Amino acid sequence: MPLARADLTGKIQTVTGLIEPADLGPTLMHEHLLWDIRRPAMQVDPDQGPPLCPCTYFDINYGSVKSPNNLVFFDRDLAIDEVRRMREAGGGAIVELSVGGLKPDPEGLVAISQATDVAIVMGCGHYVEEYQDAANHSRTPEDFAAEMVQQLTVGAWGTSVRAGIIGEIGCQSPWTALERRVMQGALMAQQETGAPLNVHPGRDEDQPQEVAEFIAAHGGDTSRLILSHIDRTISCEDKLFRLADTGCVIEFDLFGQEQSLYSLNLQFDLPNDAMRLRMIRRLIERGHLDQIAISHDICYRSRLQAFGGHGYGHIFRNVLPLMRRRRFTEAEITRIMVETPRRLLTFI
Repeated sequence: MPLARADLTGKIQTVTGLIEPADLGPTLMHEHLLWDIRRPAMQVDPDQGPPLCPCTYFDINYGSVKSPNNLVFFDRDLAIDEVRRMREAGGGAIVELSVGGLKPDPEGLVAISQATDVAIVMGCGHYVEEYQDAANHSRTPEDFAAEMVQQLTVGAWGTSVRAGIIGEIGCQSPWTALERRVMQGALMAQQETGAPLNVHPGRDEDQPQEVAEFIAAHGGDTSRLILSHIDRTISCEDKLFRLADTGCVIEFDLFGQEQSLYSLNLQFDLPNDAMRLRMIRRLIERGHLDQIAISHDICYRSRLQAFGGHGYGHIFRNVLPLMRRRRFTEAEITRIMVETPRRLLTFI
């Protein structure tokens, strides 16, 4: 039976059911636990790259060796081990955003949550156009909205597992007509259900602003909008501040990626974790503490601890101690890791 908005209001919806916001612990706001981010052409390429091992790890991570097999992961048992490590490091919850086009596995997420006692909030909607089903090209915003409402209130991807957030809704630069229709549908679904909205912006530094202004112009609530991947998109402080002035939540979600080379946009230099914290400090100094979220956005096997990476526990093991050394207060850390996730993930 579909949940009514009254059933959702004031609650957070995990893959195992509704919980009280006070029961949500320290939260990673943008991760992938089971995923396939290979482009369609990569999925059928007979050359899936070398195996991950110490002699290939750096080149694969750096992007100098083709490795499609690094971009797909559906090992539930290994995922359970990785999430347990995060739990042992102090984490309590994960927002999992493998949406349409990334081969979501809702029942796999339930299994991981039950085995680890970690709350998992699942996303819904569609990724960028290249990954979408061809049938989506003829669909209307209203059709996309109805699909997302069903994913939030009935079940997603052919299961009875309900999503707890809309997104990550995929955008590119230039923004395609199909992606705009999906976004319009997402806004309709948000208005009907009271769910939060996460957006994957294109890699042009002006695209997050374009998305935020589009959402505001179409009646969306920018305080319920989370713009992902800002640390791979915006380096100009003035543009960062202008985006913050829209009221949206700015997500720094590539923690653990310490190299500057960004193979998906060679004109952009990635910050390291210390530089991310400097950007966050500047936002706090300007009064935007309530608009900051952080995560790792793990979607490469090489970033899992089993393959030599930092894993989902990196923020808890390494970044939070670094924040304390950089004189972030406990109140600021709690706001970013606990209070803001609780506020955003609570249906209104």
